[in-house]
Amino acid sequence: MIWLTWRQFRTQVLVGLGALLLLGVYLVVLGRQIHSGYDDTLAHCTGHGNCAGPLSAFADHYSLRLDLLGYLLLAVPGAIGVFWGAPLVSRELEAGTHRLVWNQSVTRGRWLAVKLGVVGVLSTAAAGLYSLLLTWAAGPVDTVLGNRFEPALFASRNIAPLGYAVFAFVLGTTLGLFVRHTVPAMGVTLVVFAVLQIVVPTVIRPHYQPPVRTSVPLTAPLIRGLTKIGTYGDIGGLRVPGGPWVVETSAMLDSKGREVGHTAWFQDCTNNKSLAEMPDCLAKGNLHVDVSEQPAGRYWTFQWLETAAYTVSAGLSAALGFRRIRARLA
Repeated sequence: MIWLTWRQFRTQVLVGLGALLLLGVYLVVLGRQIHSGYDDTLAHCTGHGNCAGPLSAFADHYSLRLDLLGYLLLAVPGAIGVFWGAPLVSRELEAGTHRLVWNQSVTRGRWLAVKLGVVGVLSTAAAGLYSLLLTWAAGPVDTVLGNRFEPALFASRNIAPLGYAVFAFVLGTTLGLFVRHTVPAMGVTLVVFAVLQIVVPTVIRPHYQPPVRTSVPLTAPLIRGLTKIGTYGDIGGLRVPGGPWVVETSAMLDSKGREVGHTAWFQDCTNNKSLAEMPDCLAKGNLHVDVSEQPAGRYWTFQWLETAAYTVSAGLSAALGFRRIRARLA
């Protein structure tokens, strides 16, 4: 049964592993460059006592390539579910070849278990190896930027991609059992997985543990790092030193906790000062914002929680698939 599964699926596996090998070679080469560049930058800047500027330039040099590789890894579990999971059973149901196997000594449950086991292990290994190499290669840049909770980075580093891959593959296989046609099953798998990849980081992940409320003074460097300063003091892109995940941010507040967006001096800073002068102008107002954040120390807790949630969901999906194949399929 294992040999038969391999024979039926070997083309997809070989194509996928070939692509993974090419990516792996590139990541090894890129990772060596990044680690060497990081060590050289530290060696040169430490003697001058100021490493912030050189390290920031170092991170900027590699961040675009690492972002693209991270987005590619985000697509890998979805591709596994669509191209490996959805056709795995639905293709046989369409062709009717499943009846030949079931008329032999192989039970329906064992038939599905072997398919899920063999291809599922390969799927998880592929995503895990890619994540391992990317996490290693991007390590120095991630350390400099201190933004491990960023949605794209969180989902493309360490163990989270393993949970995504397992879930996407089992989801595709189970949907194939219900839909029974390959192309529709692939489409439904893609839609369901894409929706979850949007809903989980925006709605569910921020509440794995209750956020911590705190106040953050707005210094000129923090203001320069903002991606948005609204007309009336609302902000976006606040990055707090230490790497916490800022879940929610208030508008700019003065020392008494009052919003300053409608005050004359705030409007003067934002409307009459240049972009270079505005951060220093605003910082003179002794401003702060109230934020809800997930502390940086919770990173690995969140990684394990999310991986476990997707793995349990994969198990429930597989159980649904076994129930379906034993009860209704002919």
